[in-house]
Amino acid sequence: MNLEFILEYNPVLLAFVAAIFTWGLTALGSAMVFFFKTINPKVLNLMLGFAAGVMIAASFWSLLNPAIEMSEKAGVIPWMPAAVGFLSGGAFLYLIDKVLPHLHLGLSIDKAEGIKTSWQRSVLLVLAITLHNIPEGLAVGVAFGALAGNATVGALSGAVVLALGIGLQNFPEGAAVSIPLRREGFSRLKAFNYGQLSGIVEPMAAVLGAYLVTMVTPLLPYALSFAAGAMIFVVVEELIPESQMGNETDLSTIGAMVGFTLMMILDVAFG
Repeated sequence: MNLEFILEYNPVLLAFVAAIFTWGLTALGSAMVFFFKTINPKVLNLMLGFAAGVMIAASFWSLLNPAIEMSEKAGVIPWMPAAVGFLSGGAFLYLIDKVLPHLHLGLSIDKAEGIKTSWQRSVLLVLAITLHNIPEGLAVGVAFGALAGNATVGALSGAVVLALGIGLQNFPEGAAVSIPLRREGFSRLKAFNYGQLSGIVEPMAAVLGAYLVTMVTPLLPYALSFAAGAMIFVVVEELIPESQMGNETDLSTIGAMVGFTLMMILDVAFG
């Protein structure tokens, strides 16, 4: 099957397949709970830092930069769609963060955020993790949705690289979810199920993002930037603070540097 043949497929279908891949790596990472009961805080910080680095790099190289280039070609002020979309994505996640009931790992239930509810602690923990995955699914969906207006091998390669990068950081992220849940008192199977379930939102968000872009192609630069803003919000609001907990902050910084570099190399070399 050559690339030209793949380009003939519906971008929404391609986005769905790509997001199934990223969700699959989340599930694979979550399966580490069957082999480990606890996770070393140093390793956890390193993994969270790595995930943050990948997301930061993907936000620029795979989303913001293409959005700026598209605006230039369209004769629009280059920074305008990127700025509007980026801030809109951050505002969207901010609103979800304030409304959706959720609880971050390691915190007591009285520290739950969002609308007050009587939901169980386990549900609140999963919702907090799910919040991380919405922007990632949107990013994959928008990248593949862009093929509707630019069905080229280069555009396809960029979308595939983005999905690969997000999938790579989903593996340690899945382990960073399920193993701490085991420490919270969950059985191995329950911790795995909750860990992989947190990633199921990615195919849903990907299909939504791809569909909207294919319906309104001129919104593409805004959509790319929107996904970037949503991802950066998650990085700054959740991943970086969580990776800096404890006394091993150097490892989380190293992880972020390595993750950023790896994603940059993938995007520049193959995107």
